[in-house]
Amino acid sequence: MSLPVRPHGRAGAGPREVAMASLWLGARGREVSRLQARLKKVGFSPGKVDGDFGLATEAAVLAFQRSAGLLPDGIAGPRTLAALALPVPRRRGGLGSVTVDKVARMFPHTPLRNIDANLPFVVGALKDAGLTDKPMVLMALATIRAETEGFQPVSEAESRYNTSPDAVPFDLYDHRRDLGNQGPPDGKRFRGRGFVQLTGRDNYRRHGAAIGLGDLLLRRPEKANDPEIAAKLLASFLASKERPIKEALLDGDMLAARRLVNGGSHGLDRFSEAYAAGQRLLA
Repeated sequence: MSLPVRPHGRAGAGPREVAMASLWLGARGREVSRLQARLKKVGFSPGKVDGDFGLATEAAVLAFQRSAGLLPDGIAGPRTLAALALPVPRRRGGLGSVTVDKVARMFPHTPLRNIDANLPFVVGALKDAGLTDKPMVLMALATIRAETEGFQPVSEAESRYNTSPDAVPFDLYDHRRDLGNQGPPDGKRFRGRGFVQLTGRDNYRRHGAAIGLGDLLLRRPEKANDPEIAAKLLASFLASKERPIKEALLDGDMLAARRLVNGGSHGLDRFSEAYAAGQRLLA
């Protein structure tokens, strides 16, 4: 499935819109002039400084982003502007445009009460983690759709991928060194939980500490299904893979983006469907 080239907005935005958001192809105004002047000063000339974000300005932004090790998307967002020592406009769209009604349209088979109860935790966690731009907001919501259609934290069920025939549940996870597991009962104890299906001793330790819980999740892994904690774990996990996720999304590679979270293609159809719906619904 192909993605629109401009994930943060639409071409032709007027000066008032530009002042409130990232700068992209088609934008016009004083902010674009400042961007062009700064690009020229640091050695990435966009040509004439005319306040018109055209193809030459996009090419200059791309060249600067590659030079600075930033995601080369041709959009002068907060990180690119900060790297250029330019003022960072207030953000609009993305997280700010998420509502229960819009998310319900991304989750057509989910009880509205679940979205109403748990969406505030997800929005708050994404905001705290700095994942407020549209691609990462959509990534979070589409991941929830793929992992837990009911928009509530769940525990991983037994399957042939985690439990061998006639064995104790989750025995195939017990000795997974890539997950940091140390043998029974680690497989069952640190099975997938939450909105993102956090799995393995190492992930419970790392992301539990990252959201300020210390080693609580190692002692009480079931807490990963608490809605507020689950939302923070989702945000922490996605933040740890933000750059490769954005690169995959920029290429329109839904499978690669999904694999960065799930390790495979499980739920890819639901993930892709939710992402595409969100692209249409969110500003």
